[in-house]
Amino acid sequence: MTSAIAVNSPQQSLTAPTVRRLSNGLTIIAEQIPVEAVNLSLWFRVGSAIESGTINGMAHFLEHMIFKGTSRLPVGEFERRIEAHGGITNAATSQDYTQFFITSAPQDFASLAPLQIELVMNPLLTDEEFERERSVILEEISRANDNPRRRTFYRSMEVAFERLPYRRPVLGPESVIERLTAQQMREFHAYWYQPERITAVAVGNLPVETLIQTVADGFDQALAFRSANPITRYSDANIYRSAPESPFTTVQRHDHVDPAFQQARLVLNWRVPGLADFEKTSVLDVLSSVLGRGRMSRLVQDLRQEQQLVTSISASNLAYWQQGVFSIAAQLPEENLEAVEAAITNHIAEIRERSITATELQRIQTQVANRYIFGSESPSDRAGLYGYYQTLTGQLNHALSYPEKVQRLTPADIQAAAQEYLSADAYGVVTIRPGS
Repeated sequence: MTSAIAVNSPQQSLTAPTVRRLSNGLTIIAEQIPVEAVNLSLWFRVGSAIESGTINGMAHFLEHMIFKGTSRLPVGEFERRIEAHGGITNAATSQDYTQFFITSAPQDFASLAPLQIELVMNPLLTDEEFERERSVILEEISRANDNPRRRTFYRSMEVAFERLPYRRPVLGPESVIERLTAQQMREFHAYWYQPERITAVAVGNLPVETLIQTVADGFDQALAFRSANPITRYSDANIYRSAPESPFTTVQRHDHVDPAFQQARLVLNWRVPGLADFEKTSVLDVLSSVLGRGRMSRLVQDLRQEQQLVTSISASNLAYWQQGVFSIAAQLPEENLEAVEAAITNHIAEIRERSITATELQRIQTQVANRYIFGSESPSDRAGLYGYYQTLTGQLNHALSYPEKVQRLTPADIQAAAQEYLSADAYGVVTIRPGS
């Protein structure tokens, strides 16, 4: 049985998920929905951004090692049991979080959920398995470096961030991975993989109390086998010590040649608020849709469909915790680079000078609302949505109120955001030309 728990609900609504925080610090979010599946997602606010440069790549490396078994669960046994029941399991590491999840039939949840919790909380992390997996990680880094899209992204992030850790790859550099030790990983896991740093989200067709109790019991069982003396201080952590970086004051150009490309790439970046300033991110999401999301967006209409200057073009608002990046990226013939950059900045200037129409905004608001609805239909979708916002902002209500925030925006709000964050005369630009 679990110890006493405090109840907190983000909304007074029968359809809102239930949030409970256990006395050991674990946060559990649970919701029953009429879909014959259950997803359990374990979220850790542990990604490459919390790593010091000397261990860059540790969070991702650990994600791999988690699946190498525990003293009670031999290597491969977890996957065997999941597959035997027709379930699905996977994991992901980003700059700001690590996530592990399983999806199972409701009748299998009670037997499979504790296995996932055991695997994540009590990995063996032996020297032998560590050395075997190191070669796998190094091969993954090599493949990433050979991937033209990944290279473009890395170059773009190095321009967007001069000092924040978001400029570094999640996988880490080969030179760092080659020097990491299994003992460093054991210390990393012992510090970061503690109940107070975990959000467990269970969504599916079981009663909420059943979901919560299954997860709570699973953690009780796993924690009974852990050391009674966890690490309370960790010297290799970055822990978001730096302040956000200042906006660009000039156009900062970075030119590259990449023989893997048949066409050029153009990426324009602006530094914008991140999730730490959540109230400002929704208007930037809408602004990205106005400029370059969907066939009716301004840049797509103008540069791809009418002038045919680009093969593709898109805009995005990438919201990390400390800071975000508003990015416009295009694939295009090399001879069109100058004309396309000028056209993009002209569109930016136009939005800064004249607000968009109410009709255009309404279309974008409908798109954003529908994407939200369509992206939260399955148990895994909802668990991902709840876990992401709870883990990164500490407030589940941000996930629930996002569509309402978007619907409240006015054309003046969009124009004001463009004026504050998108300069037509100051940004970071990456150009990649094909060639040898």
